[in-house]
Amino acid sequence: MKKKLILGSIIAMTAIVFISSVLLISTDKKEITKIFHVRLADPKLYEDGVFSDTFFIKNGTYKFRFVSSGDSPKVLTVTLKGNSFLFSEDFKLNGILMEPGTYYTWKYIGQDKIEIQDEQNMQIIINPHGNILGPVSVFLEK
Repeated sequence: MKKKLILGSIIAMTAIVFISSVLLISTDKKEITKIFHVRLADPKLYEDGVFSDTFFIKNGTYKFRFVSSGDSPKVLTVTLKGNSFLFSEDFKLNGILMEPGTYYTWKYIGQDKIEIQDEQNMQIIINPHGNILGPVSVFLEK
């Protein structure tokens, strides 16, 4: 009788843990949509020291995201120009020392959220301020 009680308790606890873990997984996560992406690691991508491209964007809230390293440009100026929108920000590379003295993680600091009111064609201009060899990926996501 004790064995059945213990086995039943184990099965019940396993079911509770399983159901709880399923419920804790958020199904309300907003899907991230990549609107623009470029990986700048080749000097051929730049013209007169800056990168430029155009893309179409709808109204909404967007966020810049970067994948950087210690060799990435120390300052990255990103400018967006549209018919009814103008944005420019100097993103500064910040190294964060992890595990005292072991390694750094790198993050660009700056105004990374924008609000677009009207859908429009947008020009993006990225200026690495002379560092055209340092790799960096730039994303604009909704």
